[in-house]
Amino acid sequence: MIRILFIGDIMGKVGRRVLHRHLEPLVDRERIDFVVANLENAAGGFGITFSIMAELDPLPVDVWTSGNHIWDKKEGIPLLEAYPSLIRPANYPQGNPGKGWTVEETAAGVPVAVVNLQGQAMMPPIDNPFRVADRVLAEIAETRPDARIVLVDMHAEATSEKQAMGWHLDGRVTAVLGTHTHVPTADERILPGGTALQTDVGMTGPYESIIGMKPGRVLERFLYNTPRPFEPARRGGELRGAVVDADPETGQALAIHRITVKDT
Repeated sequence: MIRILFIGDIMGKVGRRVLHRHLEPLVDRERIDFVVANLENAAGGFGITFSIMAELDPLPVDVWTSGNHIWDKKEGIPLLEAYPSLIRPANYPQGNPGKGWTVEETAAGVPVAVVNLQGQAMMPPIDNPFRVADRVLAEIAETRPDARIVLVDMHAEATSEKQAMGWHLDGRVTAVLGTHTHVPTADERILPGGTALQTDVGMTGPYESIIGMKPGRVLERFLYNTPRPFEPARRGGELRGAVVDADPETGQALAIHRITVKDT
């Protein structure tokens, strides 16, 4: 058995601080073999920069996933080329920089494939993630048949679309874990075919907020229906994620449970 830790959207300075304080003790306590984290909100909630990537890179994270905000900072494109462990959604049209999946190994040499996908509902136009998932799994099977454990970051707004991806890939991947909405769901489970599913693992960042932002400006936007500049919140830091136990021989998930670490 190997144990995988998947960390939800790292939100701004608070999310980075929580990660630096708590990730290594969590990895030791939970006996984690492989870590994946979504960093698309690491730079003030929108994108990633070279300086922040350099700050995060020494952490014990094997693969960094992202989403629609990976393009928000101009450094996003060169970062995708500079860091092989950083991936973006595979269903952006071909010709975009970066890659949508990668395979890394645990310390014991077990290969783990990580796939990044982005939803279509209430999101920017993008290729069909279900069709692209089928194509990517065929690519992994052809080029890395030894990678039986496959983890999918489904970055999407709609709970139905994230759950649908879990059922679409049930029995073909180890886990489908949702990101993007910053609100953890309590529906972690093992589907009939052996795939772990959680609709959204939540945010790693300031929970005294509205999805990571200071409430005042967000409330003004709802009250007045006009744009307001958002500002990342600073209080209530928490690390949120999911731990998946997996069988490296079959690729099936054996267990899944939610993780919460409060920054006191």
